[in-house]
Amino acid sequence: MKMENLKISIVQADMVWENALANRRKYDDALADITESELIIFPEMFTTGFSMRPEMHYEPMNGPSVSWMQEVAQQKNAAVLGSLIVEENKQFFNRAVWVFPNGDLEIYDKRHLFTMGQEPEHYSPGRTKSIIHFKGWKICPLICYDLRFPVWARNTDDYDLLIYMANWPSSRHHVWKNLLVARAIENQCYCAGVNRCGTDGNGLNYRGNSALVSPKGMPHFLGEQEEIKSFDLSYSELHNFRMKFPVLNDRDSFQWAT
Repeated sequence: MKMENLKISIVQADMVWENALANRRKYDDALADITESELIIFPEMFTTGFSMRPEMHYEPMNGPSVSWMQEVAQQKNAAVLGSLIVEENKQFFNRAVWVFPNGDLEIYDKRHLFTMGQEPEHYSPGRTKSIIHFKGWKICPLICYDLRFPVWARNTDDYDLLIYMANWPSSRHHVWKNLLVARAIENQCYCAGVNRCGTDGNGLNYRGNSALVSPKGMPHFLGEQEEIKSFDLSYSELHNFRMKFPVLNDRDSFQWAT
């Protein structure tokens, strides 16, 4: 079995409200210090903030932000992941876009739209999860409100790394912290939560507290300011833990309706 570490970099940012160009320029400056990462992860709607005006701020898949992600992936020789507002077939999606170093793409559309923030009134929900194969790892990208729904995250694919990109407000930061730990433990995987910080155009405050949680539930939380933090994930440690304590072998067998 191939057992390699995976180095990931979490980008915790205070976004310029509904201004994709300004955010891309800001990230260009921030990413200059990343020299040895294999996966760079941005928050939810990392080009605009959590905007409910998709008709004004959407981009197609061949638009400037995805092209920018491809350029970053090539320059850094790393995969790049973040969610943004995408229009496709006359529908708007809160879409996670994964870019491989060679420019190839995979996507995941947010399944659970945040009702209390009127997200279902503006966006269409996704229907399927995506399991991405990268450097011998299986990676499952999900988005923000998905964190509250453990059945959707349930590890039926033996994935190794679960990622949540988020705009999770400070008023519920204790929920964010506790659920990230719970998802790592119950799915026996690494869990990365990538949240924004600062205040958005609606006056909502975000505390950051992005995190990397080990499969045993040990968290490392970032603070409340803008920060880029890198972590080395050990595949051998994950594999050995699953062999010694095979929780996933005893999981219940069922399917959910989509």
